[in-house]
Amino acid sequence: MRSPLQGGLPPGGAVVVGAVVEIACDESGFSGTNLLHSTAPVITHASVDLTLDEAVALITALRSGFRIAPHELKAGRFLRGSGAEKTLEWLLAALAGRAHVHLIDKEFFLVTRIVEFLLTEPSYAAGTRLAREHHPAALALHEAGRANRNDWDTFLSAFVDLVRMKRRLPVEQTVQRFFEARDALRRHGLGTVADAALDGLSPSHVRAVVARLDSDDRTVPPPLEPLLPALAETVLSWSGGWRQVLVTHDEQSALTADRLIRLQRALTDNGDASATGDDRAGALPNGVSPLAGLVMVDSRDDPRVQVADLLAGVARRMPDIIGDAFRQPPAVPPTPASRS
Repeated sequence: MRSPLQGGLPPGGAVVVGAVVEIACDESGFSGTNLLHSTAPVITHASVDLTLDEAVALITALRSGFRIAPHELKAGRFLRGSGAEKTLEWLLAALAGRAHVHLIDKEFFLVTRIVEFLLTEPSYAAGTRLAREHHPAALALHEAGRANRNDWDTFLSAFVDLVRMKRRLPVEQTVQRFFEARDALRRHGLGTVADAALDGLSPSHVRAVVARLDSDDRTVPPPLEPLLPALAETVLSWSGGWRQVLVTHDEQSALTADRLIRLQRALTDNGDASATGDDRAGALPNGVSPLAGLVMVDSRDDPRVQVADLLAGVARRMPDIIGDAFRQPPAVPPTPASRS
């Protein structure tokens, strides 16, 4: 017996407006809140816009033309199979223009959380391009911090302990440990931008954020959950600012209905941030989210998700394959002449 699928946000009849693209998604390397002590330092979130028939045809071609057995559709076995290089070349060519891969460095993700949660108001846009004004500070802190590995690791570990649901120490001790780690890192002199970020950490604001987390304030997104910003980036990439995106996703406990509703609203409020160019004629109307909805499935039942899972696993093990063809799927708005 399979357990009932949990989470998701099925689209309402009035939500879908204008052009819509349907994508299927899966991830690789997800390790829950274990972001510092995982054997997988990166997470990949892959998506494809294949139809069911196209996904079946692709999987059939892998199994027949390249003699890939069903259990070898997982990335590890796929890459260890005979003729893997040729098979991978064929797979990437078949998916070019039909797939997108978003890569998350777990350590850098934690840095964005520190900057965007503890220096400003926590939001569901944190960790995405919608909060790009904080990116320079996060990047500077990440680059400078890694040069001082021991104190850097202690600082990141103290942050994880600070915001995790089950703390090992009382709140005040955890806050104190976090600022002691901050001060030890600050003494290295990390540069103007990074030092300013560390100096801007306020004990009162940190305590206020922690109190909101402890009271289950759902307006604050889970700080150690990278799948939500990964999903947001995926949706923004496929939308291009002019169409909505309907997501079919392998079941993930992190994608609860409440969180998805809040993410949908955040993308609505910042909808024009992903549109490019001066001609906004093809843009989504005001108040319409690029996220039309998200339907959970069991990957065993959906060949599109199986293809996304394979691509995500391959990309996590070989991130160099993520070229331009997989960083930004084609999302060109229609010209005025082509619209009715």
